[in-house]
Amino acid sequence: MKIAAGVEYCGLNFFGWQRQSHAPSVQQHVEEALSKVADHPIRVHCAGRTDTGVHALQQVIHFESTAQRQMHSWLNGSNVNMTAGVSLTWVQQAGDDFHARFSATGRTYRYIILNRTARPALGHGLVTWEKRPLDIDLMTAAAVDLVGKHDFTSYRTQSCQAKSPVREIRRLGIFRKGEYIIFEIAADAFLHHMVRNIAGVLMTIGRGDQAPGWAKQVLQARDRKVAGMTASAHGLYLIDVEYPARFNLPNKRLTQWPLLADDLTFVAE
Repeated sequence: MKIAAGVEYCGLNFFGWQRQSHAPSVQQHVEEALSKVADHPIRVHCAGRTDTGVHALQQVIHFESTAQRQMHSWLNGSNVNMTAGVSLTWVQQAGDDFHARFSATGRTYRYIILNRTARPALGHGLVTWEKRPLDIDLMTAAAVDLVGKHDFTSYRTQSCQAKSPVREIRRLGIFRKGEYIIFEIAADAFLHHMVRNIAGVLMTIGRGDQAPGWAKQVLQARDRKVAGMTASAHGLYLIDVEYPARFNLPNKRLTQWPLLADDLTFVAE
């Protein structure tokens, strides 16, 4: 039986999604919890591997098992055995042709910046802190040039293993909520550190260190060295993965945190 599931996690105590031999990962804990329910080793496949410190509301996985369990048993049994900071949010049977990564048609991330002079306390590790004022009008003007299908070589790590640097950003929205600046970006897929590098460029422009046209100049240069610093992982959340309707997977974001609620008005798409 092939089973799909949604995973929510706080990335603070993990060295990313992917299983590692020397450090704790989200994948390791999910597989260990599922294996206890199945009573045999389980290997999971995810929609997209996240880096150290990155969080997720709607990571999607699939796995296969010969164990006969009800869906609620997979959900509740796994969560009982799961480490703190990781939880399955839904579980359902999937067709043989479903693959968490290769069946996905789009992914959406949200990046949260605390923009004030005092560093965060309650939000430590959950938001990125920028003490200098950010002008979202400048950031919005810059964001428009990134929407569409482009070569994002300048916005990926030099060690990125993707065969092609071409990706399509379908929408990019930026708005301010009190002391927070939030932007949400949806694309067909993302390159390694692509969202964080875009965040770094937009924050540089928001501080007034570069003009809005710089984002396009960086894009056209196709050279990672011209893009500046990579923004922190702390404010980054994988919030949604899109699939064809025939798979009938849940698409509701399971959160009540206002900074992650569905109230963003897109200014560039």
